[in-house]
Amino acid sequence: MPETVSLQEHLAAIRQCDQALSDERDRRYTEVNIEREKALKIKEEADKAALGLAREIQTYKDEKANELREQINSERGLYVTKTEMEPVKTYIASQTGRGIGMNALAGWAVSVIMAVVAVVALFVKLS
Repeated sequence: MPETVSLQEHLAAIRQCDQALSDERDRRYTEVNIEREKALKIKEEADKAALGLAREIQTYKDEKANELREQINSERGLYVTKTEMEPVKTYIASQTGRGIGMNALAGWAVSVIMAVVAVVALFVKLS
């Protein structure tokens, strides 16, 4: 014959099962919260590391930009200016007008002389 249980015993057994399930649920929630806190700490550390790397990258970019700017500024004075070329232009114009009968070789020679004068002027300016 089946065993009979009083209502009071039955309700006590259900309460005991409910309490066990509640305790298990609370334990799992606690574990999840602990893991969530760990994940948050890891994320915070990763964010700090990423900010540090971004700062280093920006510093590097700024340094390279400054170096390029300094290089450009230092190279600006290396070129012959328009006013420095005027004597060369005048010389070439006078030679061209004078040498109506010059052959192609003489014209080439004038071009070479002009280039040499420009290079000499550049070196004089650099000195």
